[in-house]
Amino acid sequence: MNRRLLLAVVAVALLVGFAGCSTIFGGISDEELDREVEYDDLRDSDADVAIEIEDAGLITNGEFRAVYDLNGTEELSLYRSSFYRDEALDVYGVRYYHPNGTEMTGSELEVDQSRSSTEITVPDGNGTLAFSGSAGSRTFRLPAFVEGSYEVTLPEGYRTSNFLFGDVNPGGYEREIVDDRERLVWDQVDSTISLRFYLTRDITLFTGLIGIVVVLGTLGIGYYYLQVKQLREQREEMGLDVELEDDSDDGPGLL
Repeated sequence: MNRRLLLAVVAVALLVGFAGCSTIFGGISDEELDREVEYDDLRDSDADVAIEIEDAGLITNGEFRAVYDLNGTEELSLYRSSFYRDEALDVYGVRYYHPNGTEMTGSELEVDQSRSSTEITVPDGNGTLAFSGSAGSRTFRLPAFVEGSYEVTLPEGYRTSNFLFGDVNPGGYEREIVDDRERLVWDQVDSTISLRFYLTRDITLFTGLIGIVVVLGTLGIGYYYLQVKQLREQREEMGLDVELEDDSDDGPGLL
């Protein structure tokens, strides 16, 4: 391979590499930013931040919608904290509502995404920012991007109240059930919200499973005891136990 051809191959490889990097870290597409999502119900909430978690499918994770009263904040840094580092939060359906109600789509805002965060800059910090993202099938974890009151609504039929299956952090919240949906309300949040929730039927299934295990365990123990009893009776009929007792009665001088 001559030198000119080698340089050409290297140049092509570099172009492909840079193209790949731009694809990975090039930000969120306008189509995703402008995806149609309804937020009117969350905007009616009295809380500074209203979040609603949507149910997951059989093979898909859940999703969430969130609306933030910015209260003077003109830039929001969106991320999720993993065990090793902060990772950019992938969002879609981004909307900004001016104080007078005028709506701007995500592509009309300044949205920059890096490896560690998604930065959204709005024209007026007194408005409202809304966006959607992914959630776990039974878990939800999101930092408090703004301080204030928070309201989180779980999918229909899900609960957090059972200490074995559910968990809520931080504490100091109020719980209510509205139309079979659990709603958690905090007067003030300045740390990460972390939830673990379950379907109410999971308790019934778990209780039934425990019952089956107990019954099978009891039957197993009973069967083992019956086998031991039958073996003992067979040994007695064959005189094995008698011989053992006779051997044990021999004088202490016998070896």
